[in-house]
Amino acid sequence: KTQKEPLEELSAWGKSSGPNSWSRVSCPCCISSQIEPLVLIQLSENVQPITKQWIMSVISAPVKTGGSQLLVHPGEDMKGDMIVVAAPRCTLLRVTEDLGLCKTYQDGNMTAFSYEDKDNFCNIEDMQRFLTLAERQFIVKHELDSMRALEDQRIPGVPAPKGKLKARESILQKLEKAGVIRNITPLHDQKKLTALGKQWYSQKNLWGQPLDGIQAYFGGTIAYYFSFLDFYTLSLFPPAILGLFITFFLPSINFSSENTTASESTQAKEDDDQPSVSSYMVQAVFSMLWSTVFMELWKRRSAALSYRWGTFNLAEQFQEPRPGFHGEIGTNPVTGRLEPLFPDWKRRVRIGLVSVPVVGAFLGLVVMGMAGFYFFERLVSGWHKSYDSYFTVALLYLPSVAHIVYTNVLGNVYRNVALQLTEAENHREESSFDYHHTTKVLVFTFFNNFAVLFHITFFKEDLALLRKRLSSLLIVTQVVNQFTEVVVPFLVDRFMSTSERNLKEDDPEVDHLQAQGNLPAFPGLFAEYIELLVQFGYLSLFSCVYPLTAPLLLLNNFTEIRTDAYKLCKLFNKPFSAPVANMGVWQVAFEVLSFISVMSNCWLLLLSPRVKDLTQDAGLSSGQVLVFAVIVEHALIAAKMILAFIIPDEPDWVRIKREQIEFHSMQALKKQRVKRIQVDDTLPLKDKL
Repeated sequence: KTQKEPLEELSAWGKSSGPNSWSRVSCPCCISSQIEPLVLIQLSENVQPITKQWIMSVISAPVKTGGSQLLVHPGEDMKGDMIVVAAPRCTLLRVTEDLGLCKTYQDGNMTAFSYEDKDNFCNIEDMQRFLTLAERQFIVKHELDSMRALEDQRIPGVPAPKGKLKARESILQKLEKAGVIRNITPLHDQKKLTALGKQWYSQKNLWGQPLDGIQAYFGGTIAYYFSFLDFYTLSLFPPAILGLFITFFLPSINFSSENTTASESTQAKEDDDQPSVSSYMVQAVFSMLWSTVFMELWKRRSAALSYRWGTFNLAEQFQEPRPGFHGEIGTNPVTGRLEPLFPDWKRRVRIGLVSVPVVGAFLGLVVMGMAGFYFFERLVSGWHKSYDSYFTVALLYLPSVAHIVYTNVLGNVYRNVALQLTEAENHREESSFDYHHTTKVLVFTFFNNFAVLFHITFFKEDLALLRKRLSSLLIVTQVVNQFTEVVVPFLVDRFMSTSERNLKEDDPEVDHLQAQGNLPAFPGLFAEYIELLVQFGYLSLFSCVYPLTAPLLLLNNFTEIRTDAYKLCKLFNKPFSAPVANMGVWQVAFEVLSFISVMSNCWLLLLSPRVKDLTQDAGLSSGQVLVFAVIVEHALIAAKMILAFIIPDEPDWVRIKREQIEFHSMQALKKQRVKRIQVDDTLPLKDKL
C-alpha cells in the first residue's frame, strides 16, 4: 500500500455497512459502490461523539430541512476528529445548473446545463468526466455554506452560548466560531497532482503552462491568475527588446547649437547617459500603445478561456447571505425568507465614520514616509557633495532602500487592517465584500507605491532622481522577491518536515488524509495580483526614464511562474476555487493604470531636459508649451480609445456562441410556456379552479 491511495481506500469504505460507512442516499440514481471523497472537515480534538453525529446528520439531510444533501463518512470511528464529505450525483447536477455552468452538449458545443435536459449532455453518467475535480469540490463547499438553521436550536454537546443556533443562522459559520470545526480542506488526488506537477513546474521547457490541467485541478480562480501571468510575461518581450536596444544601441542625440560654450558642452557630455529625445518619444509612445494592446488582447484571451472552461454564461442570481454576515433575524422583502437583516444605513455609517478615516490615516503615514525620504535624500546628498567618496556614493541609495522597506512593512500591516474594516462593515453578499476589500487595498497600494514617483516627476521635476528611485525599486524588489519566492520555499520544503513527510507508506490512509489538513492554508492570490499590478505600473507609467524596467521584470517573472506553481502544489493546502469568467476587479485596476499611463508618459516626455531645451530654442513660452502638451495628451487618449474600440473584447466565434446560447434559452422558455398552456387546456374546469 502506498500513500497515493487514500481516496481509493475511503471509496472502498462505501461498500461496507455499519456505523463507519458512508451515509445513505434516497435517490436511486445516486446509489453507487464507488464514492469519491472530496472534502475533509477537521473537528476539534475534544469534540463529543454526539456533536459529530449531529453535524453528520445535518450535512446529509435534505436541503429543504436545512441540510446540504451530501454524503458523509466518520473516518476511523465516531470518536475521531474528522469527517469526510462526498457529493451524490443529483446534488452535483442540481448545483451545476444553479451556478449556470456550461457543459458540452451532444452536438459538441458548450451549452448552459439544464437538469431537465441532462441526458443530452456528454459524459453525464460519469461525474468525474462531466465536472472537474475543482468544480465538484466547490459544489460541496457551496452546499456546506448554504446550510441554515430553520429555527432556534441547540448544538448537542456544545454549551451555551456558543452552542445556540438562531433561525436562518449559518450552521457552518457557527460551528467554526464555536471552535467545533478547525478546518475544511478539499482533498488532493496525489496521482493527478503528481502528473500536473511534471507538466507544470518540473518541465524543462522555459515556456508554456498546462492551463486546462490547472483549471481542472485547482479551479478557475487559480487558472486565470496563471493564465494572466503567462500572457503578461510573454507580452514583456517587445518592451524588453526595445528597452535593451535603447539602452545599449541607440546613441544619444545632442540638440545643442554650434555656438555652445565649453560649460554647455561639458553639461551635454554629462547628459549623454540620459536617453535622447527620440528615445524618450519612442519609449513613451510605445508604453502607451503597448499597455492598450496588451489589455485588449488579454480580454479576448479571457473570453476564449471562459468559453473553453464553461464559465462565460454564469448565472446572475440572488445570492444567499455570506457565512460571515450577521444581523437581526427578519423576513427578506425580496425573497420572503427568514434570514439575518442589517440596515444599509448602518453599513454606510461604518464606512463613512470608520473605514474612510482609517484609510486616510494610513495614507497620511505614506505622506510621512515620503517626507522622511526627501529629508534624508537631501542630507545624504549634502554629505556626498562635502566628501565625494565611494562610501557617500553608496549612501545615496540608502534613503530609497529604507523607504522601500518602510512602504512594504506599512503595506503588509494595512492589508490586515483593510480586511478587519471590511468585516466590520458587514456586507451581505460575498461579491460586495470582495469588492470593498479589494478597493481599499488598491487605493492604498497605488498611493503607497506611486506617490513618491509622481511627486518626483510632477512637483520636483527631477528625472535623474526619478531614474535612480525607479532603479532602486526594481533592484530591491527583485532581490526581495527572489529570496521570498525561491529561497524561502526551497528551505521550507527541504529542511522543515511536515506531518505528511513523517508518515510511512504502511501508515493508515486516514493519517495521510489528516496530514493534508495540517498543511498551512493557502494565503490566496491577493499579494500575487498586487505584485503584478505594481510591476505593470512601473512599466506603463515610468519606463521611459528607465528603459531596463521591462527586461528586469521579464527575468523576475520567469522564476515567478515556476515558484508560484511549486508553492501551490507542495507547501499549502489545496484551496477552494469558485467558477469565474474573468479576473474581476483586478482587470479593471489594470485598465485604469493603462489609461493613466497616457498622461504620465506625456508629461514625462515634456519634462525631459532636452525637450525643454528644444522648446526654449523655438522661443515657446511656458503657457504655449502647456497648451501643446494638453493637445498632445488628448490626442493620445483619443488614439488609445480608438485602438481599444477597434480591437473587440471577445473573438467573433465566442460572441456567436454566446448569442446562440441566449437564443436557445429563449426558444426553450417558449416551448415550456406552450407546453404548460397545452396541459392547462387539457385539465377539467374544476382542476383549473
